[in-house]
Amino acid sequence: MQYEGTVYRPPSEARSLIVQVTVGCAHNTCTFCTMYKDKKFKIRPLADILADFDEAAMMYGGHIRRIFLADGDALIVKTEMLIQILTYIWEKFPNLERVTAYGTTQDILHKSEEELMQLKAAGLDMVYMGIESGDPQVLKDVKKGVTREEMIEAGRKLKRCGILCSATLISGLGGRQRLREHAIASASLISAIKPDYVGFLTLMIDPQAPIYSKIVSGELELLNPEDVVEEMKLFLENVDSEGTVFRSNHASNYVILKGTLNEDIPSMLAYLRQVEEQGKYREERWRRFLE
Repeated sequence: MQYEGTVYRPPSEARSLIVQVTVGCAHNTCTFCTMYKDKKFKIRPLADILADFDEAAMMYGGHIRRIFLADGDALIVKTEMLIQILTYIWEKFPNLERVTAYGTTQDILHKSEEELMQLKAAGLDMVYMGIESGDPQVLKDVKKGVTREEMIEAGRKLKRCGILCSATLISGLGGRQRLREHAIASASLISAIKPDYVGFLTLMIDPQAPIYSKIVSGELELLNPEDVVEEMKLFLENVDSEGTVFRSNHASNYVILKGTLNEDIPSMLAYLRQVEEQGKYREERWRRFLE
């Protein structure tokens, strides 16, 4: 199987077969991210993609239950080609249960609802959306390239078309300066979409990331563990997304938190207060080790 550069995947795809449909990320300007900076974006030839699946089928056969289509925004590929890929892999792997991919807001909005429903019918079960923040100022600062309103429409569009939506937010992305705005605006954005899943990461800075210069200058002040908990409490106190599966269990997080909105919000808030009282945060050395 052919892989170019470092391959990234969501935490929940740890046991999935990962095949690059694209290499890199077509947007690739977010100031906090260095994942794809060493790659030039391209869509791989269909024959190469299918050859990788052939090899995986020979090696692992009936053991494959989940497939993740990498890299950063596989949904940018033309619908006809994606349908070919999806049809091929569902026929190739007899015990396959789920196929997922990253999809940017732009990718989702550029496809018609008919196209998205065709992808769902062909076997695309879930799309991971990197929302990062609901705060318009934070989105502008990190050069996300889309507006809050566009992200809401994209998330709702996925749901209308029957594709599960998994949204990712980044704790601390607004720094101490916009802690409250980031938390509350993110809560209202999630409330507007009501995704099937929402996951929180915590900002960890690579010195190569463009945002690093703002930290060095003091323009952006990183959150300490106590700040992160305060931000999370604000989010949970303001979100209304009944039935959304909530996870804050990434390697970057200071506190492991999981539940289902809205029913588990009281217990999650109680746990956060307990963590505050006892000071039981994941140590920095473990966050670095697990990154």
